[in-house]
Order: sequence, then structure tokens, then C-alpha cells
Amino acid sequence: MDGVSGDIMVTSTNRKCSAVTGSARKIKDNAADWHNLMLSSQNSQLQLVDQSSSLSSASAAPAAPAVGAAELQDECCKLQDVVDKMVTVVKKMEQLMTSQRGIQDLEEFQFGPEGRKCPLFHTWNTKQFKLLSGVLWEAFSQELKLKQTILQELAHTETSDLCMVYLSCWLHQPFIPPQIRLTLESVLLETGHRPL
Repeated sequence: MDGVSGDIMVTSTNRKCSAVTGSARKIKDNAADWHNLMLSSQNSQLQLVDQSSSLSSASAAPAAPAVGAAELQDECCKLQDVVDKMVTVVKKMEQLMTSQRGIQDLEEFQFGPEGRKCPLFHTWNTKQFKLLSGVLWEAFSQELKLKQTILQELAHTETSDLCMVYLSCWLHQPFIPPQIRLTLESVLLETGHRPL
């Protein structure tokens, strides 16, 4: 009985892996958590796309200062909500990275500095999972810093052109390149969340 669980296809192949325990179980759970956190981060960004046209018009409305200021304040509050959600997501990502580091330390304690001789899943060892967790966390941390800076500067822009630059930077997400999604997909493949 195959089906879809969220965005991850549940098949008889990866259902057999559900009996994994110990480090493998924790790593597999962490991979699913990474996936869910990245989806929640993307959903926050999509909410902003719907509101982006009103944001640029609010910051460039010098004709009615009282109305423009109130509208700008509302839009900045919406951006603050998105940043607050992203702070929560990045903190959870940091916890996942710390968890991976703990699993790596445990493996080194149990099996020596080289770690486990056989891979937990297909080909990767625990160290590779820890390194990729660090890459994912670092990308989202940098993106969060960019969004916090944009939020601080946006209300002080004097031209609609500069506002559009900020909006483009916000939506483009330069610190989350396509390779980050590919990294997550490779983690999901390795742990059996995606079929090979």
C-alpha cells in the first residue's frame, strides 16, 4: 500500500527502513525535519510575493504622507512577521545541526575517530550528514541576516527604485542557491525518503 506523506512518497521500499533505530533513525528523522523546515521557509516567502506590489507602492507614496506612512508601517509589520518566522526556522535548523554534531560525536566515541566502518544508509557516513547540515544551516543563517538588514533599511528608502532593489534581494534569496535544494534532495535520497 503506497501513498504520499506530505511531499515525500511512501513506498514499500522506504517503509522497510522505518524499523531503523539509533543513529540511523535520528539522521532519518533529521532529514525529514530539514525538508519540512525548508518548506515552511518557502511558504513564508510565497506569502510575501502576493503582497510585494503593495509594498513597493507604499514606500514610494510621497503624495499623502499620513496615509503612506501608515501603509508603509503595515507592510513593514508584515515583513517583520516573515522575519520572525524565519528566525524560528533558523533556530530549529541550528538545533538540527547540533543534533547531527552530537550523532557524529557519539559515533566517534563508539567506533573511534574514523567513525562507523559501514554506511548507515546507502553510501554516506555520519560525518557527511553533519557537514551537509552545516551547509544548509549556514545558507539559511546568511539569508536571515540579509532579510533582517533589508527590513531595517526598507522604511528609510527615499526612492521606489531602491525599494525595488530591496524587494528583488528579498525574493531572489541569493544565499539560498539551487544547490541548497539539491543538497537537501541528496540527503533525502540517501536516507530513503526519496526512491533511488
